[in-house]
Amino acid sequence: MAGERRGQRPRQPELPDLHVRLRSELNRIDEQLRVLLDAMDRMQGLLDAVVAISREMELTAVLHRIVTTAMDLVGARYGALGVLNASGERLEEFITAGLSERELDDLAGTDLPRGLGVLGHLISHPEPLRLDDITAHPSAVGFPPGHPHLRTLLGVAISVRGEIYGDLYLAERRDGQPFDIQDENVVTALASAAGIAIENVRLFEQIRVGAEQFQRLLLPALPDLRPFTAAAVYRPAAEPSKLGGDWYDAIPLSGGIVAVVIGDVVGHDLKAAAAMASTRNMLRALLFDRGSTPGALLARLDRTLQAITTNPVTTTALARIEPEGPGWRIHWSTAGHVPPLLITPDGRTEYLTAEPGLPLGVDLEEPRPDHSRFLPPDATVVFFTDGLIEHPAHPIDESLDQLAGLAAVHAHRPLPEFVRALADHHPSDGHDDMAVLALRTPRGSGG
Repeated sequence: MAGERRGQRPRQPELPDLHVRLRSELNRIDEQLRVLLDAMDRMQGLLDAVVAISREMELTAVLHRIVTTAMDLVGARYGALGVLNASGERLEEFITAGLSERELDDLAGTDLPRGLGVLGHLISHPEPLRLDDITAHPSAVGFPPGHPHLRTLLGVAISVRGEIYGDLYLAERRDGQPFDIQDENVVTALASAAGIAIENVRLFEQIRVGAEQFQRLLLPALPDLRPFTAAAVYRPAAEPSKLGGDWYDAIPLSGGIVAVVIGDVVGHDLKAAAAMASTRNMLRALLFDRGSTPGALLARLDRTLQAITTNPVTTTALARIEPEGPGWRIHWSTAGHVPPLLITPDGRTEYLTAEPGLPLGVDLEEPRPDHSRFLPPDATVVFFTDGLIEHPAHPIDESLDQLAGLAAVHAHRPLPEFVRALADHHPSDGHDDMAVLALRTPRGSGG
């Protein structure tokens, strides 16, 4: 018997115990996988949020996007971003998200937070702040009347170039749980990216304003064109920092004649802006040659530009309007440009379509066709660049029809209001800069 005991194998665990251990281990692995997948989802969400924020080109849109993406990342019901004033002691702007219409109505008339209480604590102590009970914090001062009751809070400061720009506040996780360290980490990472996005959009805004000011300095103020009335408007491209090559000009000549020109240099950079200025100045000098037709003047301009410049391809429309009998006559020629739009006194619209010439800088040997049309008193002629009508999703004819309809609706307005209406409600997608010049013949006789 003793020999048998010595030769026996050790007892194996019972099968049920093994199953329990296996299930426990599988549950542990499953939990680790869920944590890993959750972390991967958060990281992907953070990357998506950073990309979305970086695409915004206006500061207001960036700030609102920061709030909403932070809410999405941690499942918060409410979010806000307080922007500090110049002294860094108070809030001068407060962007909110998540409030219902009823909650917004309840807060109507309530002053925006200035940065007191818990908000003020985060201003003076810009470390991440997580609260499971806001009212228990020593700095809590309560909520104004009508404010939704908040219990949990996560606050993170946003820095721009090493200085505190503002604070990001999140309240009330939708699952009812308090914010945890993972929430804090992902929002802190988002705040770092947000600071860079804010700095970028502020730099873009500075560049955009500078480019627009430079562009406007290159464009002339319209002179006194009596007996005609005229107005012009220029709008830069929607994308910040883009310089444009659009220009317009109008010059009164002797004998009651006025010359009008509009053009567009290919490109969106300093070279295009410089080419626009040189082309406009050369053409302005040529306009005083009353013995040449508009087509002949464009041909001379083309030869001059190719002889002494390296300017890019340019489209333009040149017109001369002079008295004729009871009205006026417009003589015009185009160089690859969109046709002018005529609006008659009874509100009818008609594009002055005729054989176009090639753009400037393409072929000196091609002829420059001239055209003419009688203009009655109180007629309006609209010259514009293609930035007013181009839209990648719409055929050009459709956009031209939309512009004609828009012009007919607003034709009764004074010209400054008229050109602004065209620029405000244009059928294009805004990707290009646009220029509009409208000239109206007097109500009386032209002769």
